[in-house]
Amino acid sequence: MKPAFIVVEGLEGAGKSTVLSVITDWLAQRQLPFISVREPGGTPLAESLRTLIKQEWQEHVHAETELLIMYAARNQLVHEVIQPALAQQQWVVGDRHDLSSRAYQGGGRELNDEMLQTLGAMTLKGFKPDLTLYLDIEPELGLTRARSRGALDRIEREALSFFQRTRARYQALAAADPNIVTLDASQTPEQVKAEVLAILEQQWPS
Repeated sequence: MKPAFIVVEGLEGAGKSTVLSVITDWLAQRQLPFISVREPGGTPLAESLRTLIKQEWQEHVHAETELLIMYAARNQLVHEVIQPALAQQQWVVGDRHDLSSRAYQGGGRELNDEMLQTLGAMTLKGFKPDLTLYLDIEPELGLTRARSRGALDRIEREALSFFQRTRARYQALAAADPNIVTLDASQTPEQVKAEVLAILEQQWPS
């Protein structure tokens, strides 16, 4: 079976960690070699950039600055880790990818999508996930869940309207791309797990 790049996307509190575990357990049960990655991050350089993105600064972090850091980290991860792993017949399970930038910076920060597409074309060169699972959730519910986990980072503390715009962009992008499957993340973990397993079995039958 040809290895694939599977990505999980969604707002804070959507349950990405649970779904990522479902996917990796499914791969392990089938004895398929895999690695897990996260964005931003995944390499020493990209993890340093993650710290820059997440922490608070006395100066204002401009939306374009944030966007460029995100794509720098993504470029490093794709070329240093993801593509080599796929070439070595390993599956890759990703916690976020390019869709996050198009939703958070494009939707939430209201940056021009043409700018994002240009950066994506320059850094990714047509590379994209084989399957993206988008966990859709009302921002209010997701943020309530996120707060229960502990302190929020710089982006997680944005106004509710930011996450509403982000969700709207996620929904629009998912509706336009057949490789993105939307799941209702407000369901119970058991219901979400069952849907994820059904999607994986349909895409890659045993």
